[in-house]
Amino acid sequence: MEFIIANWYLFAGLLVVLYLLYGGVITQKLMGINGISAFEAVRLMNQEKAVLIDVCEDNEYKEGHIINSVSMPLSSLGKRIGEMDKHKAKPVIISCKTGNRSGRAASMLRKNGFESIYVLTGGLTAWKKENLPIEK
Repeated sequence: MEFIIANWYLFAGLLVVLYLLYGGVITQKLMGINGISAFEAVRLMNQEKAVLIDVCEDNEYKEGHIINSVSMPLSSLGKRIGEMDKHKAKPVIISCKTGNRSGRAASMLRKNGFESIYVLTGGLTAWKKENLPIEK
């Protein structure tokens, strides 16, 4: 205990680093947002009619996106979220290029009453890695 007290700044730094690494994941879990693989996403879309929302910016979306995904850039999601109200009861999968922006979008949807939200782990990059189809 003495060591901890004498080196409190090291432990404070450790807590900051741990929060930066795992804080977003923990927050998502607490909010009921789960990460899923590309194959789990395909199953959800086929069996449960899940809606896939791509939060990439327009230029990224045009470069390539998952077939039948709805383009809703993260920068305009807050203003356009009402367009998705008809899908509140369906499973919703959020995708972006690498999976970094999807968590923020998922949190916004959860706060707006969406019930079943998933984040595509690894985003479009993981989708391509599994050789799943995209369209341009």
